[in-house]
Amino acid sequence: MTAKVLETPIFEKSNPGARGVSLPVFGLDSTGLNRISDFLPEGLTRKNLSRLPELAQLDTIRHYVRLSQLNHCIDTGFYPLGSCTMKFNPKVCDLYGQLDGFTQLHPLTPESLSQGALEVMYRLQQYLADVSGFDRVTLQPAAGAQGELVGMMMVKAYFKKHQQPERTQVLIPDAAHGTNPASAAMCGFEVIELKSNREGGVDLDELKQKLSPKTAALMLTNPNTLGLFERDILEITRLVHDAGGLMYYDGANLNAVMGQAKPALMGFDVMHINTHKTFATPHGGGGPGSGPVAVNNKLAPFLPKPYADFDGSQYFLNNDLPDSIGKVKAFWGNFEMMARAFTYISAYGSEGLARVSQDAVLNANYLKEKLKTMYHVPYDLTCKHEFVMTSQRQKVTDPHINTMAIVKRLMDFGIHPPTVYFPLIVAECIMIEPTDTESKETLDRFIEVMSEIDRECRETPDVILNAPHTTPIGKVDEVAAARNPDLNYFSAAKAD
Repeated sequence: MTAKVLETPIFEKSNPGARGVSLPVFGLDSTGLNRISDFLPEGLTRKNLSRLPELAQLDTIRHYVRLSQLNHCIDTGFYPLGSCTMKFNPKVCDLYGQLDGFTQLHPLTPESLSQGALEVMYRLQQYLADVSGFDRVTLQPAAGAQGELVGMMMVKAYFKKHQQPERTQVLIPDAAHGTNPASAAMCGFEVIELKSNREGGVDLDELKQKLSPKTAALMLTNPNTLGLFERDILEITRLVHDAGGLMYYDGANLNAVMGQAKPALMGFDVMHINTHKTFATPHGGGGPGSGPVAVNNKLAPFLPKPYADFDGSQYFLNNDLPDSIGKVKAFWGNFEMMARAFTYISAYGSEGLARVSQDAVLNANYLKEKLKTMYHVPYDLTCKHEFVMTSQRQKVTDPHINTMAIVKRLMDFGIHPPTVYFPLIVAECIMIEPTDTESKETLDRFIEVMSEIDRECRETPDVILNAPHTTPIGKVDEVAAARNPDLNYFSAAKAD
């Protein structure tokens, strides 16, 4: 299908001779120079005019503001990405994260002049330790994925210290986040996959078969990526520990259990925390992130250094960790993200954080119960913060209808498509996370839209198969676009 463009590209708006700004004429200075080429090397000067659009300032502003209005964001619409927690974050967290005293503070400022920032770091470490149940926390990792890597590096260091080089295998469920096997492999471990049982959890029989003297750790998300809590979690952690291994907790779904259950009390030894999913730091966009790592005393000696500490009179950066895996991030981590997370936790308090997880679980179960009358729900169990369903029933009416077609139709209703085709163990998967911040009115509208789409699949399938209809670019071939990207306007225009 030919892509339709509702917003005229900026090059096609170009009007020869139009100018948005007037630059001063470059005149003679005291040295007698009057041309840029007089003092720039020959190879750095442009011989021909750049191929840039020519527009008046107002036209340029209107163009880019219009483009910004076409972006979907949590401030403009429902964003139910499963496993990604795209929830509304209080703007006060941005306000306090961007205070001049924080943003203008050089990371090498002496400790005596950085007491406020160090106190924020120290207290945030205590907060995260309390929420997770662990003994110590590092704030250095720049993202959840790096935190995950740091955790596995500490597992590696632990077994090296205890002279157990034979522990080379890491067990990972087949429904895990893709970063789990990647982090384990980057640390030199062999990844052993665990098949899920019929209820979507860890299969205890398979776990027992694959545990061995080579087992270093089991990496587990709880609740898992199906949104289901591991009912046998205490037995799972006991089996791994009895085999001499460690338990790694993927903290991606902490927002589903915080204030209700602590990972350390489930039997885990180490976890990373996605502050962008749980504690109000930005998500996505390529900007700075934060992925703190919490550990028990068994792994505390291997934490990255330094960490914020307090001697009773002043805060300082403690480097007294002889077995540390070393520094993993320039300076002390992404401090502005720490300030945001500290603000969020301080504002909510322990009772508020518990309410956040309660609302997330309530919203997810509300949607699941309403939508399962229309869509196939493969694991019809009480879920936590998210759940999965499929397009299996809709495909019966027309074999061309699939998950991708259905979620593209959602775009016509101003709703961002949920996560699709993940986890991989569910065919035609649609993974939905409504988060704790959405109102019942928003959830009810989503249910109405999904009901309308279900009706269209049966009565007017062409509407679904040709969606979206209201976006600047119509239906595209994602596979071809990914394999043959064309990012040059001029080559595209020439092809036309």
